[in-house]
Amino acid sequence: MNKLTFLFILLNLAPVSARSQEKKNDKADSTYKLYQLEGITVTATRIPEPIIEVPLAVTVIGRSQIQSQRGYGLNDALSYVPGVLAQSRSGNQDIRISIRGFGARGAGDRSNAGTSRGVRVLMDGIPETEPDGRTSFDMVDLNAVQNMEVVRSNASAIWGNAGGGVVSISTVPYFEKPYANASAKLGSFGLQEYFFQAGTVVGETRFYANYTTTSFDGWRVNSASERDIVNLGIVSSVSDATTLGVHLVGTRNVFHIPGPLNKTQYDSSAKQANPTYLTRFERRNNKTGRIGVTLEHQINDDHGISAMAYINPKYLQRSERNTYRDFTRYHVGGNVMYRHGWSLFSSVRNVTLIGMDEAYQDGAILFYSLTADGGRGDILKDNKREGANSFGSFIQNETNFDENISVILGLRYDVVKYYNENFINTQLGHQTKSFTGLTPKAGISYRFTEKHSVYANVGGGVEAPAGNETDPAGTLPSDTAYAVNPLLKPIRSLTTEIGTKQILEISGESFFQLITYDAAFYWIQVKNDIIPYKGGRFYFTAGKTQRIGAELGVNLKLDHGLSIQSAASYSANRYVNYTVDSVHYGRPGQSADYKDNKVAGVPDVFYSSSLRYAPERMKGGFIELGFQGVGKYFVDDANSVQVPAYAVFNATIGIDKPVRIADHLFVRAFFSINNLMDKKYAGSAFVNPDIVDGKPVYLEPGLPRNFVFSMTVGWN
Repeated sequence: MNKLTFLFILLNLAPVSARSQEKKNDKADSTYKLYQLEGITVTATRIPEPIIEVPLAVTVIGRSQIQSQRGYGLNDALSYVPGVLAQSRSGNQDIRISIRGFGARGAGDRSNAGTSRGVRVLMDGIPETEPDGRTSFDMVDLNAVQNMEVVRSNASAIWGNAGGGVVSISTVPYFEKPYANASAKLGSFGLQEYFFQAGTVVGETRFYANYTTTSFDGWRVNSASERDIVNLGIVSSVSDATTLGVHLVGTRNVFHIPGPLNKTQYDSSAKQANPTYLTRFERRNNKTGRIGVTLEHQINDDHGISAMAYINPKYLQRSERNTYRDFTRYHVGGNVMYRHGWSLFSSVRNVTLIGMDEAYQDGAILFYSLTADGGRGDILKDNKREGANSFGSFIQNETNFDENISVILGLRYDVVKYYNENFINTQLGHQTKSFTGLTPKAGISYRFTEKHSVYANVGGGVEAPAGNETDPAGTLPSDTAYAVNPLLKPIRSLTTEIGTKQILEISGESFFQLITYDAAFYWIQVKNDIIPYKGGRFYFTAGKTQRIGAELGVNLKLDHGLSIQSAASYSANRYVNYTVDSVHYGRPGQSADYKDNKVAGVPDVFYSSSLRYAPERMKGGFIELGFQGVGKYFVDDANSVQVPAYAVFNATIGIDKPVRIADHLFVRAFFSINNLMDKKYAGSAFVNPDIVDGKPVYLEPGLPRNFVFSMTVGWN
């Protein structure tokens, strides 16, 4: 599909839908509640408010959209969100997430495995994102997810550092009676997953528990993984005005890293591992836990406060770059927010938020020699401390006029500070570096009806470089040793966006019964875009980058039990001002000007669509066909190395509604074939990769055709 054709379809789908006549009185079929904008409330914007009212691009993903998928990594859940590129690197939870280009550098070397950056991830209101902007997915279990909210607009004014987008996950179930579920999932390449879930109610208190154990042999050499996650919680209505939540999560996560291939290796045998990664038996062994406490108190109709606190210990072991590494860290933080609602006139109501966030992470890092079998050697090579602190305060005011106009004004101030102390190379001393940012936001939405709105917003963004980016590896003997890189500056961006959201219920006997669409157009100017080099071993900053894009999400409910879900994204991303010093490539004094080149690692086009057949006579049974496509993109700033485009087809048959087999017993199941056509493709790629023997090493192959069968038995 060429770009002109794609853009034509993208710009015309919404107007075609808008020509349909809206049904005024009837509610949409509750079966398709997940497709509606009406009635959906989002909280990722700090306070609960109707999605139709929010002047931001927001997508809500319900549980039923997740439970019939392979579901090892977040990429499965995010595949139908426009503007979001989520790619699995090895078929497990190690994924790369990019929202409108933010987070694109999160693949590569230098501790990037198993982490993303530039995008803020929350679970039950508690940040998975570390103070320096990196996020690991060790504790994210799609089996336990009740719903997800994805804010595609720049959200730094709301959440601070690394707010290029927000993925907010809720694992807290709502139930009124005791329940218990057990499910088993079996699939290709040794995939086994077992999930147990239960909950009960005692008075005004709900107790819930989830446990998942997963193992995967992997398709590529050195790509096996296994993970255990336990998720426990208590939510209690202490009084009519106060709600208390206690959330406990713990995980043990081991995954091996096959590494990138050059084009020759990829063409000859994509299953093989990178020889260097295989020799080092490269892997991660992460053990983490977290306890978080949330409190909400409604003082009266106009005043309320909320607070959250958490502690997150981590013990991380890695075989990486010819060293064995032990990390012992603790991550603590919390927030407090005050809400004041008041009315100036009967037709004007106002809500003011004032709050602050605090997060601190610190700990010891020990580097040892690596044994021949990839174990920890006896030689201590490095002993240092790395710490980061993130503090932010914000104020946001939302005014609603006559129930159809909303105006939001916000301002946030952030301070991110890094600490580095080396106990072996004491000449480096105790070094610190601070980044500050003042981030404004303004937005307006106009509601034609309760089911149709348009919006516009302008907002700033700030993203401090992550810890490993501020601690550069020496490349040449002449490099000056710094514990904290003095050159990198925070990414600063300005986003201008317009969009529209609508649900159309069609009257009469039309084949089209329900149409929901969400369209957004954006223009982002970025200063100091952080660019990885040599696969992420060190980083440069581009002077100025520009991203212009359009996104469209469409859901159709058709006659005869048919439904279609589609998402499409088109963007033009280029360097406006970017000159690179080439000293690290053996050419002292030389430089390269990449002005007007395309931004590395960001495809212009990606899209997905699915067709589901679920007539009433099938009693909850369904058949679904879907595909996901990504256009070609460059992985180097010189635009000489390209990842080919691909489209992958999937098919699923199953029962997505519980089928009663006894009074309180039900069953649900599905069988899916992923990559139905057995397409060979690169699921991810290193940005500005290493050149080994004259060839760039950058391709991470995606899974070939694979099967998944799942069955759930539940009691309630």
